[in-house]
Amino acid sequence: MALDGVAKARIIVCGLNRTGYKILCLLKQQGASVIGVHDRRPTDAQDRDLDGIIIGDLQAAATLLAAGISEAHTLVLSGADEALNLAILMQARALNPRIRIVNRLFNASLGERLDRTLPEHFTMSVAALAAPVFAFTALGNKAIGQLRLFHQTWPIYEEYIDERHPWRGHTLAELWVDRSRMLIYYLPIDGNIDLVSAVTGEQKLRLGDRLLIGTQPKVRTVQRKLNQKLGKVVSSLRQLKEYSNSMLVVALALISTIFVATLVYTSLQLHVSLVDALYFSVGMITGAGGNEQVVEKSSDGIKIFTVVMMLTGAAVIGIWYALLNDFVLGTRFRQFWDAARVPQRNHYVVCGLGNVGVQIASQLHKYGHEVVAIERDPNNRFLETVRSLGIPVIQSDASLPATLKLANLAQAEALMSVTRSDTANLEIALNAKGVAPKVPVIVRYEDPHFAHMAQQLFEFESVLSPTEIVAPAFAAAALGGRILGNGILGDKLWVSLATIITVNHPFCGKQVKDAARMSDFVPLYIETESGTIHGWDLLAAHLSAGDVLYLTIPATKLDQLWRVTPLQVPSSQNTI
Repeated sequence: MALDGVAKARIIVCGLNRTGYKILCLLKQQGASVIGVHDRRPTDAQDRDLDGIIIGDLQAAATLLAAGISEAHTLVLSGADEALNLAILMQARALNPRIRIVNRLFNASLGERLDRTLPEHFTMSVAALAAPVFAFTALGNKAIGQLRLFHQTWPIYEEYIDERHPWRGHTLAELWVDRSRMLIYYLPIDGNIDLVSAVTGEQKLRLGDRLLIGTQPKVRTVQRKLNQKLGKVVSSLRQLKEYSNSMLVVALALISTIFVATLVYTSLQLHVSLVDALYFSVGMITGAGGNEQVVEKSSDGIKIFTVVMMLTGAAVIGIWYALLNDFVLGTRFRQFWDAARVPQRNHYVVCGLGNVGVQIASQLHKYGHEVVAIERDPNNRFLETVRSLGIPVIQSDASLPATLKLANLAQAEALMSVTRSDTANLEIALNAKGVAPKVPVIVRYEDPHFAHMAQQLFEFESVLSPTEIVAPAFAAAALGGRILGNGILGDKLWVSLATIITVNHPFCGKQVKDAARMSDFVPLYIETESGTIHGWDLLAAHLSAGDVLYLTIPATKLDQLWRVTPLQVPSSQNTI
C-alpha cells in the first residue's frame, strides 16, 4: 500500500517484528518523520495501526521506492535475518547511495568490516545491547540502559527519590563530583529545571524527583581460598567417580576374564606355572599372543575353553578400548572436565548459549565473576567460544532439577534463563525456584507485555525483554550520530553521544554550562589535546575547536547538534 507524503519520511524502518515495530513507535513518539516497511501485516499486537506502514517484499526496489527511499535520510534494518538485511542494504544503496543505514547484525566481524567499508553504515547487535543489561541485573543493578565510556559499559539505572531514599535532601552538586558515578538525566517533580542549572544552583533532591545514574563497573579480582580449592578437588573426584562407573564395570569384567582363564589353566594343567598361565591369558584376551605351548598339547576341552575365552576377551577388550577412547578423546572427558570445574558457590548460572546467553557469560567473566553455562545442544556453535574463556559448560537440559543441582544452584549468586524459547525459560525459572527458592532468577521473555505479567505472576526477580532493551538504542541511532548509550525516563528518549567542536559549531567558544542550559543537554566530560575535563572544571570550561564533548540529550533535541557532521567515536579514549 502506498501513502501520500511518504517521500517526506526521513527515516524508514524495514522489518516490523517486535523490535522493529517498537523502534517505529518510539520514533513516532519522539516526533520523527518515519515510515515502516514489512512483508505482511504485523501480528505481534492486536489491531496494530497500519498508518505509515508499507506492505511488500522488503528487498524489492518497488517496495523501497514506495517508502520514499530516494529522499530518505536513514534506513533502519531491524529484522533478525542477516542475509535479508544485507540484500536490502545493497538494494537501498543502489537506489540512494547517500542514505544512512543502521544495520542489525550479530556477526561482529562482518559488521566491523561493513562499517569500515561503507560510508554512513552503522552495525548494531541485539545480543550485544541486551546482554549487559541482563548481566548488570544479575549483579544486583536494576539497569534500564547502558553507556559506553572509557572502554567500559556502564549500567544506567533510575533513582526515584522516595521518603526513605538516602539522597533525599542532598544537593545534586554533592553527586556531581563523584568520578565513578555520572549524572545522566534529571526529571524533577515540578519539571521546570534542567540538570546543569540544578547542579550549579545547589538544588536539593526532593520527594518524587527522578534521576538517571551511570555507575562505573568494577572488575572483580577472584581470590580463591584454600577451602574452595579443596572443594574443587573433592568435586573433581566425585565427577570422576560418576563418569568412570561404566569403565570400572568393564575393567572388572576384563580382570575377571583373565583371572578365570589363569585359574583354569593352572588347575587343569599341572605342568603349567602360574606365571605362564597369566602371561598366556593376557596375551590371548588382548590379542597380543604369547606362550601358545600352554594349550597346544592340552585336551579338547581346554582348547574349546580357550576359544570361548578368546571370543569373550575380544568382546570385553573391544568395549574397554571404546570406552577409554570416548572418555579421553571424545566428549566424555570434556564433559567430566567441565563438570569438575563447576564453581562451588558465589557463581552465576547462564541457561542457554544463544546469541544473548554467550554475551552474558562473556560479560560476567570479563568483570571477574565465576560463571557456569548450561546448554543442551552438543552442536551449539558457541560452545568452544565459552570454553575458550575457561567457563565450564554442562551439556544437559537446564529444566531438569538434577542439572540445576549439578550446577550448584543453591550456592549460586543468580540464575539467568535466556534460551530462545519463552516457554523453556519459564520452565527453567520455575524449576530453579523449586530447587533454590532464595537464588535470584532473571528470565528472558520476548513479548514485553507478557514479560511484565510473568514477573508479577511468578514473582521472579526480573523478567527482561530484549525488544524493550534494544529498541531505544536503534531509535536513537536512527535519529543521528554514533550513539554511546540510551535510555527512557518517563516518556523521554535520551541518548548519549560524542560531538566534535568545529569552528562553525554552535557551541564553539561557549562555556559548557551555558551551552547545556541553552540546549538542555548534560555534559559528561570533554576530551582535549591535553587530557580530559571532569566535574566542576567541566562546567566552567569553554569549548574550543577540536574538543570532543561527550553528553546526553533528549532525542527530540538532537537536531541542534547536527548542524555539523557528528563525530564517529574516537578509537582511543582516555581512561578514568
